[in-house]
Amino acid sequence: MELKLNNVLSDFKLQFKIYGTSSILIEWPKIISEDVLKNMLNFKEFIENNYVKQKIHIISSYNSLLVVYDKGIDNIYNEISHIESWYLSFEDKNFNTTKLWKIPVCYDLDFGLDLEDVSIRNKLSIADIVKEHTSVKYRLYFIGFLPGFLYLGGLSETLYIPRKSQPRLHVDKGSVGIGGAQTGIYPNNSPGGWNIIGKTPINLFDPKAQNPCFAQCGDQIQFYSINKAEFATLTTNMKSNSYTLENTIVHD
Repeated sequence: MELKLNNVLSDFKLQFKIYGTSSILIEWPKIISEDVLKNMLNFKEFIENNYVKQKIHIISSYNSLLVVYDKGIDNIYNEISHIESWYLSFEDKNFNTTKLWKIPVCYDLDFGLDLEDVSIRNKLSIADIVKEHTSVKYRLYFIGFLPGFLYLGGLSETLYIPRKSQPRLHVDKGSVGIGGAQTGIYPNNSPGGWNIIGKTPINLFDPKAQNPCFAQCGDQIQFYSINKAEFATLTTNMKSNSYTLENTIVHD
């Protein structure tokens, strides 16, 4: 169930919690919802633009913001009341200008290790799985558990499938997977329990770049299908830094 958002943000009942000696945790309802995401990101921007007492860092997740104070907090209860009063008084808006990123994926069975299993369990042909997976503009909700791992919402219900009961010890970098009602991409080689349906040659995380992850929470991602020859060409282009990821500005 998704909550509907009016102009005033106080429609959501938040939890404000002490998190150590120098942080405050703000929690929204524990649901995956674009309304919650908009609400949370807009309030994050509001705090960043209006807080002048000291330098702070704000870390976002699916349903929470962690406000970290560089120099600690003199009276944490007063600070919580201050932030809560801000939330109860300011007005929400739509997403600011975001980006739609187009990501190439090869759905060949050599890369889509679980395609046949998903096909059997969800009673879909592999062609239909690819069609469903590439037809959606996914919303980027959260970046974690690995640096650059994109948690994407908006997956078609026809593709919902539980995570694997026995996770793999090794999942290749670039593997595109489905876990429950979400889809995502492994930015590096790692263990993982998502159902792998394809692979992208794109580098998702560069620790040396000014922005290590190309996308931000609130952006949209759309996949498009490529064949193995195109995958090989793009892999070569990535190594020579001669490929630019396609993106367009979105006003939503």
